[in-house]
Amino acid sequence: MANWRKSLDARFSWRWLPVTVLLLGMGQIATGDVGVAEYRVTFTVVPKTLPTNSNVFITGNDETLGQWNAGTVALDKQDDGSWTRTFTFQEGTKLEYKITRGSWQTEAVSVDGAVPPNALLTVQSNETVRIVVANWKDFARKAEGQVTGTVKYHRQMEGEGIKPRDVVVWLPPDYEKTSEKRYPVLFVHDGQNAFDPTTSFLGVDWQIDETADRLIREKKMQEIIVVGIYNTDDRREEYSDTTKGRAYMRFVVEKLKPFIDHEYRTLPQREHTAVMGSSMGGLISFLLAWNYPQVFSQAACLSPAFVLRDIDAPKLVETYEGPDKRIRIYMDIGGVGLESELQPGCEKMLEALQTHGFKMGENLEWFRDGDAEHNERAWSKRVWRPLLFMYVVK
Repeated sequence: MANWRKSLDARFSWRWLPVTVLLLGMGQIATGDVGVAEYRVTFTVVPKTLPTNSNVFITGNDETLGQWNAGTVALDKQDDGSWTRTFTFQEGTKLEYKITRGSWQTEAVSVDGAVPPNALLTVQSNETVRIVVANWKDFARKAEGQVTGTVKYHRQMEGEGIKPRDVVVWLPPDYEKTSEKRYPVLFVHDGQNAFDPTTSFLGVDWQIDETADRLIREKKMQEIIVVGIYNTDDRREEYSDTTKGRAYMRFVVEKLKPFIDHEYRTLPQREHTAVMGSSMGGLISFLLAWNYPQVFSQAACLSPAFVLRDIDAPKLVETYEGPDKRIRIYMDIGGVGLESELQPGCEKMLEALQTHGFKMGENLEWFRDGDAEHNERAWSKRVWRPLLFMYVVK
């Protein structure tokens, strides 16, 4: 009897296995739930120029493509000089993607250095996508603008549990004209995008230097020191509530801030210390102020990723039962592309904050630009808003 049952179980073990059916006539794979089709998409990249010993990568909005980590998903070099790789996606998957040599400073661009928009593909069949790369960002950089004012660089600063990164410090117009005055400090994430178009993601920076310089000279804004913290390929993890994100926050609070306070004439108290960022940088700005209110009194969150896939930052506020954080929050959003996807998360955060006593016009500010996209150019056009919210001359 035991042998008969063992044989029967073996014959019918398929009942507990996922369904995998290959439809040979169509070249289509159906997996998991009945009716959910998957297709193979082959990306073939043909570089017109490629530095010796370089590799070619693809990155995009899908987990299979590395979730916009520029140096994770490598393509395979072919004998004809092309680079290729095949992936499997569910039918209807909407892909956005770009090609790089492993970093955003080396992404594929046009001949004259213009950064193209994200390539788009809705998966509907097996297909091969051929991509011709005319040039690379670091070979044909087309930057708009320049660095205004005095900046100081601190290279490859290290923090426990995170990758080393550069830090750039912008000094207000009269910093070097006096030896006594001390200044508030604003910490900004994605620091390579803050002041310098030649290091910025799209060749366009936030223009925090030009904007702050103008507002200070017009006597509309307090003089401040701005600290730009470069990101790394671990940006998504470092800018969210993960192990690396908590390590990044400790780096900012326990190592970087004391270093800046020692090296520069700062006002180190919490009421003079703020943080700002966009997208995932907006999320980590909020997390820093929320988790370290004894260090930061203000946070500016531009196009923040408060609710996105596995991220739900408003829950931190909704479930909080402690004392008043005594922080001020600026939030804004655009209306085009990814901005419209992020807006519900902003609305959820606004509701949570207001339920916990935050008041618009006092310790909370909200702005929406329906025509704005999700990029540095858009943030540069409205960065004056958070700067005045935090540092207006009264």
